[in-house]
Amino acid sequence: MKSYTTKQFQIMTDMDLVWDLMTDVFRPDGSTGQFAPFFEYAAAGSWLNKELMYLDRFWLFEDTPAAFVFYEQPVSRLFFVLREGHEILADEMIAYAEEAFPVYDEPKCLVFSPGQQALLRAAERRGWHKNSEEVWYAFDFGKGKLDFPLPEGFRFVKPAESDPLKVAKCLWDGFNSEELGHFVDWDVPASNGGRSPYELYQSVLRCSSAPPPHATYEDEVIIANEEGEYVCFSGMWWVEKNKLAYMEPLCTVPEYQHRGLAAAALSEHDRRLRPRGAVIMTGGGNEFYRRIGYQVELRELYYVK
Repeated sequence: MKSYTTKQFQIMTDMDLVWDLMTDVFRPDGSTGQFAPFFEYAAAGSWLNKELMYLDRFWLFEDTPAAFVFYEQPVSRLFFVLREGHEILADEMIAYAEEAFPVYDEPKCLVFSPGQQALLRAAERRGWHKNSEEVWYAFDFGKGKLDFPLPEGFRFVKPAESDPLKVAKCLWDGFNSEELGHFVDWDVPASNGGRSPYELYQSVLRCSSAPPPHATYEDEVIIANEEGEYVCFSGMWWVEKNKLAYMEPLCTVPEYQHRGLAAAALSEHDRRLRPRGAVIMTGGGNEFYRRIGYQVELRELYYVK
């Protein structure tokens, strides 16, 4: 009988353990769960509550990670990674998720991919049931090509020559202006803990004091207008081992939306990464991705009690 030990996650030492496990179990159709950059991107982000990451747990077999349970945001939203051949751990993983993680404003939710059958069965045995599901789109490089041109009056900015402050402002405007109107004063600290927009986003940029270890900032796509302001940004985590192009995040400043900039940015990723043997590129749940040629549907199943 296999003998396992457990280990609580430590952010300063265990990022590679998570990365190695998630890249080992990777399947392009997402059937084995979230792709490796999903965890690392969240761990680097300012929005994640890092105070409880010690609750994330590994199951080790002969010092090799066989399974991992972790939260994203909120803390009650839980994800699972299980290496093939270690399905015996499924019940214990679900039990740990039930008992160890707190519930605050939102009820506990277990998130699975359809291919995680051992975990799904274990959850159902313990009274969990599917409440809903979401579809996310991905692009299969073998089934098509993204070739949308950059509109006139705009240019690509080389990541190595870019201004991190301008990137941060593009992200802030792209993700927040629609909610806040255009009343965000870039120079005034935000109401969120007194931090400015730049400080809120700096943890996922090149100016970060502790950048995520597997980020590939050189593969970002940045688009500037004629005045040199950044108006569209597409981040990219190139995972050579999986030939995975993990696109995160993508945004366009509101007044420049619906001009084809996002499609042009993703097409630039295609041009850069296809020669490296890219197999699949992630997107999101918006119909925009399907309209421009994303062909693969990745499903997430949400289980509640």
